[in-house]
Formats: sequence, C-alpha cells, structure tokens
Amino acid sequence: MRFDRVRLRNFRPYADADLDLRDGVTVIHGLNGSGKSSLLEACFFALYGSKALEGTLDEVVRNGETDAEIDLWFTHDDAAYHVHRRLRQSGDRTSTADCTLDGPDVTVEGARDVRGFVADLLRMDAEAFVNCAYVRQGEVNQLINASPDQRRDVIDDLLQLGRLEEYRERAATARLGVEDVRSGKRGELEKVESQIEQKEARNLHARLDDLEGELADVTERIEHYERQREKAEQTKSEATAVLEEHEEKQERLDAVEGDIADLEAAITAAEDERESIRESIREARERIADLEAEVEEHLDAAGLDEATADAVEQRRDELDERETSIREAKSEANAAATGLRNQATNLAEKADDLADRADRAEERATEHREAADAATEAAADHEANIEQLDDEAADLRARFTDAPVDEGEAADRRSALRDRRGEVRERIAELEAKREATAERVAEAEELLAAGKCPECGQPVEESPHADRIDADRERVATLDDELATARERVAELDDRIEALSDLTEAETRLDEIAEKRERLADRAAEKREAAAERREAADEHASEAADLRTQASETREVATEKREEAAEAEERVEEARTELAAVAETRAAVDAVASRLDRIADHEDEIERLRSEATRIEETNDERRERMVEKRERRDELREAVDEAAIEAARENKEHAESYLAEVDEELGQLAERRDDLQTNIGGVRTELDALEALRAERDALAERVAALDDLHAEAERLEAMYGDLRAELRQRNVETLERLLNETFDLVYGNDAYAHLRLDGDYELSVVQKDGSELDPAQLSGGERALFNLSLRCAIYRLLAEGIDGAAPMPPLILDEPTVFLDAGHVSRLVDLVEEMRGMGVAQIVIVSHDEELVGAADDLVRVEKDPRTNRSTVSRSQPAAVLGE
Repeated sequence: MRFDRVRLRNFRPYADADLDLRDGVTVIHGLNGSGKSSLLEACFFALYGSKALEGTLDEVVRNGETDAEIDLWFTHDDAAYHVHRRLRQSGDRTSTADCTLDGPDVTVEGARDVRGFVADLLRMDAEAFVNCAYVRQGEVNQLINASPDQRRDVIDDLLQLGRLEEYRERAATARLGVEDVRSGKRGELEKVESQIEQKEARNLHARLDDLEGELADVTERIEHYERQREKAEQTKSEATAVLEEHEEKQERLDAVEGDIADLEAAITAAEDERESIRESIREARERIADLEAEVEEHLDAAGLDEATADAVEQRRDELDERETSIREAKSEANAAATGLRNQATNLAEKADDLADRADRAEERATEHREAADAATEAAADHEANIEQLDDEAADLRARFTDAPVDEGEAADRRSALRDRRGEVRERIAELEAKREATAERVAEAEELLAAGKCPECGQPVEESPHADRIDADRERVATLDDELATARERVAELDDRIEALSDLTEAETRLDEIAEKRERLADRAAEKREAAAERREAADEHASEAADLRTQASETREVATEKREEAAEAEERVEEARTELAAVAETRAAVDAVASRLDRIADHEDEIERLRSEATRIEETNDERRERMVEKRERRDELREAVDEAAIEAARENKEHAESYLAEVDEELGQLAERRDDLQTNIGGVRTELDALEALRAERDALAERVAALDDLHAEAERLEAMYGDLRAELRQRNVETLERLLNETFDLVYGNDAYAHLRLDGDYELSVVQKDGSELDPAQLSGGERALFNLSLRCAIYRLLAEGIDGAAPMPPLILDEPTVFLDAGHVSRLVDLVEEMRGMGVAQIVIVSHDEELVGAADDLVRVEKDPRTNRSTVSRSQPAAVLGE
C-alpha cells in the first residue's frame, strides 16, 4: 500500500495544500508548530475518519471557516483508490457532510461504510494501523512501556490471531449456551415423564365409560319430561285463549264506560272554560278604558292633536328631521373644536421643539468653539515636539562629523565586520582542532620515544628511519600557536571596531525614528489647525441657526393661542346642540308613550274578538260530545249481555292445573339439564386429559431426541473451542519465534558493536535484553535514547512480521515516523538512519518521517518543507533538495 497524493482545504492550519508523496524516504521538516504532524494526520483521517483523531471533529476545521475537505489518493495491491471527505460546521457542532471512496469497479458512500471498506481492504482498523505502521509523536515508547498482556493483544490483533480468540470465545459461549439449553430440555423431559405417570395412574378410559353411561340415562329422562311438558303447554294455551277473549270483551266494556265518563267530564270542563272566557272579555274592556285615559294625558307633551297611528307616525318623522339637523350641526362644531384644539397643541409642541433645537444649536456652537481651542492647543504641542526632535536629530548627526563612516553606512559596516569576525572565529576553531590533534601526536610520540620506540611504527628507534618526524610536529604546534595568537588579536580588533560602530548604528536607527515621528507630528499639527478652522466656522453657523429657531418658536406660540380661542367658541356651539337634542328626546318619549298605549288598546280588542270565537267553538264542541255520549251508552248495554261466566271459570281452573305441572316439570328438567351439562363437561375434561396424555407422550419422544442432539452439539462445541485455543497457541508461538528472529536482525544492525548480545522474547511477549556477559536487562532499564531506539526496532520488526507473515508478502501501508528523534542523542540518530536504510533494503516501498534533524534530512530521498505564516497562521508545503537544506 502506498500514499500517492493528499490535498487539503481548511484542514487545521492548511487553507489550501496539495502534495504528491513518492516512493523511498520522504522527510517532512519545518519549525515546531508549523503543521508537519497535521499533514500526516490528514492522510490517517482520510482513511479512518474520526477514529483516527486524538481530539474531536470540532478541532479539525480551520478557525474562521465553516467547512473542510480532505482528498487522499493511494495505491493498494496495484489498484488505485481515491477517498474524499468533506466536513461542515454548523453552530458548535461539526459533522461529515460527504464521504466517498472510488476504486476499481467499486464506489462506497458514507463515513461508516468507507471506514469499514478501508479496514477490510488493509486488513487493519485505525488502532491496528497505529500499532503497526504509524509511530505518532510522543508515542515512540508506547509498546516498550506496555505490559506483556497489552503487547500480546496488540500483536495478536495485527496478525489476525485476535479473531481466533474471538472464535474460541464464541465457541465457549456456544458451548455454555448448549449446556443451558440441554439442562433446560432435560428438566422439561423429566417434568413431562412425571406428568405422564400421574395421568396414567388415574385410569382415564374407565372413567370415560362410566360418565358416558350415566349421560345416556339422564338424556332419556329429559326426553320423557319434555313430551309431558308439551301436553301441559297445549292445555294452558287453550285456557289462556278463552280467558283472553273474555278479557278482551271486558276491556272493550271498560273502555266504553271510560269514554262515557270522559265525555261527561269534558262537557262540564268546557262549560266552566266558557264562563271564564266571558269574565276575561269584561276585564279587557276595562283595561281599554284605562289606556284611552292615559293617551289623553300625553297628547300635549307629544305635540299631537289627535291620538291616531297616522298622527303618531307623522310626528315621529318631524322629530327625526329635527334631530338629524341638530346632530349635523353638533358634529360640525365638535369636529371644528377638536381640530382647533389639536392645531393649538401641535403648534405649542412645535414651538417647544423649536426652542429645544435652538438650545441644542447653541450647545453645539459652544462644543465647536471648545473643540477649536483644543485643536489649536494640540497643534501647538505638536509643533513644540517637532522643534525638540529637530534639536535631537542635530545632536545625533553631530556624532558622524569625525566618525569613520558616513550617516547611513554604520549598520552595513557593522554587519560586514560581524561576518568577518565569524570567519576568523571559525578559523580559530579550525586551528585549535588542528593544534590539539598535533599536540596529541607529539605527546604520544614523546611517550614512545621515552619508551625507546618509534613514534611512527612502534618499533625500536634504532630500527626505524622515521623517528625524526616528531620535530616537524613540534614546529607545526609552534606555528599553529602563532597563527592562533594572530587570529585572536584580529578578533579583539574586530570586537573594538564593532563596539565603536554600535553607537553610530543606534544613532542611525534613532534618526530614522525621528524622521518618521517628525513627519507624523507635522501631519497631525496641520490636521489640528484645519480642524480648528472648521470647528469655528461650524460654531458660527449653529449660533445663527439658534437665533432663527427662537424667532420661529415665538411666532408659533402666538398662532397656538389664537387656535385655542377659536376652539372654545366651537365647544359652546356643541353644548347648545346637546340641549336641543335633550328637548327632542323628551318629546319623542311622549310620542312613544302614546304609540305604546294605542298598540296595547289594539291588542286588547283583538284579544276580545279571539275570546268570543273561542266561546262559540266550545259550545259547538259540547253539542258534538253529547251526541257521542248517547251512542256510547247504547254500546255499553250490548257488551254487558255478551259475557258467559261459567265458561270463564272452567278455563281458569284448567290454566292453573297446567301452570302447576309446568312449574314442577321445569324444576326437574333444570336439575336434569345441569346434571347432563356436568356429565358432558366431565366427559370433555377426560377426553382433553387423554389428548393431553397423547401429546405429552409425543412431547416426551421429541424432547428425548432433542436432548440427544444437544449432547452431540455440546461435544462438538467443546472440540471446536479446544481447536481454536490450540491453533492460536501454535500460531502465537510461531509468530513469537519469527518476531524474535526479526527483532534480533534489527538489533544486530543497531546494537551489534555494543555491550548487548541479543534480545529474548518469550511466549508471553515478555521482552529482555541479554548482555554480553549473559545477564538480562528489562528494556525499561535502558537509557532514554536506547529505549526509544529499541522501541523503534520493535515496531519495525512487527512491521516486517506482518508483511512476511501473510502469504509471504503483503501490501503493507507506508512506515510513518512522527518526530522519532525526540528522545535520541546524536549517536542514536545515526543508528536510526541505519535502521531506516535497512527497512528500505528489506523492501519497504514508502517511509515518511516528520523531523527537523539534519542527519535524517540528509538521508531523505524526497524533502517536504512546511512553513506557517505568523500573520495568517496558514501553513504551506513545498519541496526542496536535501543538499540545499543542509547548506543553508
């Protein structure tokens, strides 16, 4: 697996970045905090989404933006894939707005589905990816600090052994589940067998025969009583018919007698009602006389000459016209009064507003005059400061009168002298190193000479032709001492010259500051003078405006007073109209009183006519009743002659005998029916129990077969559980041996010349370092740099094991190292470089390292530089050559 390209928009510090990743060793370098790790995190996030983040999605989108996009192109097993993720920020929440993966003949959509597809494709989830190929910043010691159990779980999961444990646990769970089910089924089987024994002991078939025989006897008795009951019912029916016919005749006789009594009562009541009507007519005539007297009393007040409906209607029309005329005049006067009052109020308010505006104009005039005075004072202050700056500048320029450089040249001259001083100091360091090496050779040679041996070859002096070279080295030491003294004197001289130029450089800097400040002060003084003139002009304008406003306010108040007087006159007219309307209302009330009494007189006359008609109707109705009463009396006499008392008495006796027998037979039939129902119920219960017995026997056979099958399944689950456990232990041992071999190969490369012999990894993933003397050390006892390098070696060994342990070769992801030199000193960095070169030699196609170490940069095939603009906090990526970086 290989990363091909990553493109970012608004991801963490990157506004817009696009980077191609190549095979070989790529080193990403830059200052701390520039965004190097974020570039790798973007690749990891593209593959696994939020599972790849140490924080939350809310921290991913660049500050000030609402969305972010990440695109990653990678190749796996010679197939090209492209992952696109887009994040959207809404309020305080960030979510995935779009996530797709495109590959050969496949398109996956949705963050969860894409993450699952990548995990299946690479055969590792986000956690496995980190443990195998991605060493994050600050996590270089994670595996070495882990417990053996944790280390075993990590490596087992990477090598898919975790699935074997998962399968073993599933088999164990299945076995326990089978045990539970089997125990339950065995209990059910025992319960069913117990129930069968209980039912068989009750002899259900004999009980069924007894119940069916008794049921036949009861049924025969019920049929006999029902035949006798039918005969009694027939006798009762015939007697009932005779009695009903007698009752019908008696009812007709009673009805006729009742009709006669009702007619007599109705005639009497009607005569009483007619007398009451005559009394009501007399009372109505008296009320009419009273109302006519009241009408005469109201005629004058109503303005009527006669009490007629037409005269009342005409008088109402006259009053309506008068009232309409008065109301129109009142409305006009009222509207005029309201309008005039409003005008007066508005004018008064306008006058007050004009006065307020005049006050504000005078206040603004005062403010402008004060501001003009302040601006004039500020301009004077600025001009005084300019004079002070001119005096200071003159003093500073005086320093350059006898100076070795002119004004404006001091900084460049000092910089040049500093460069020359640096060159001389480098020369001193070089001379000191040469002198030290030469002095060491002289000392070694003198020791050999003192021992009588040649300082060149270690042989006796008399046998060596090169014993006189020590003199040349002594002369070289003396020459180097002279050169060092000259160089140190040159440094001291340059120090004095640089110190002398420092004051002049500060003077140049101060002169530049004074020039800029003088220009700013001059601009400000001019601005203040101009502002003062504008303010005074504005003050005069506001004073003139205030005088005009006060004149307008006085004139407006006079007009308001006139409007109030006119409004008072209109209100007097309104009051006069109200008085006239009250008089019209009194006259209308008198007219209404006359009309009301005329209506009541008419109502009473109508009532008298109605009562007369009602009395006539009652008299006619009574005549008809008397005729019907004669007919009813004749019908009554006929019905009395048609009744046979002897036949009726015989029918009553037959009915009583039949009803007595039916009561007795119904009670007996009820008891027999209850017994029959009980017998049928008991028979049904016995048959149900017999059916239940057969069902229990069938259930017993089925449970017996089920228990036998569960016994076989339990044995199979035990064998499967043991097989997965044995297979995992066997594969783990093989992986431990392979991992130990790979780890020692890497160890020999890194620590081959040290005091350590080899590494030991036992079956429980317990690590130890074996020293040359055979003793063992816990890796935690190593130094910080050794622990870091040891852990990197372990990670590389796991990477190789995973690559070689699946069918001999697997398309592994890039090996990613984020700041691996954090805990390493210079010596261990060199060994890390050897480790990286070894991984390349073993076939790791792509290695990506985040580091600013020069030795790692020098070992890079491809160099990516990350820079952040401090003004915008935006990071950018660019490519450069390792040699160019080292030469900076």
